[in-house]
Amino acid sequence: MDATDLRILQLLQENAKWTSKELASRVGLSITPTYERIRKLEQQGIIRGYVAVLDPEKIGLPLMAYCHVSLKEHVKELLEAFRESIMQFPEIVECHHVAGNYDFLLKVMVRDMHHYQDFIVNKLASSVMISQVHTSFVINTLKQTTALPVELE
Repeated sequence: MDATDLRILQLLQENAKWTSKELASRVGLSITPTYERIRKLEQQGIIRGYVAVLDPEKIGLPLMAYCHVSLKEHVKELLEAFRESIMQFPEIVECHHVAGNYDFLLKVMVRDMHHYQDFIVNKLASSVMISQVHTSFVINTLKQTTALPVELE
């Protein structure tokens, strides 16, 4: 990957709707080489996809919570079962296996406290494999980005 590829990645993270023509003019190449570079980055799995970033409040999901989850045991079968179980819950938008006081960190998006309570009681905590769930509620988001810090060398 060279500086031009990195610049293309920066630009696509700013606005994935830019056409190959617009990107080409910004990186100083013609359209075809720019398109080919993008296709190569996609084929290599560097660009994993393109998505629309939604405003959670405007779609009725203003409450964000981070759930710190501990499992009862740390055996492979239990970890795999937990991974499979969380995939069925659309409220969980991120799940990270972490080191420290807890086993997993979940980012959860819900409508309100009632929806959160229903999610915890009837979905997440109903699992026999979970020993603890501690939750932190987001009061205000100061920074949120999907862009990775691509550095030009």
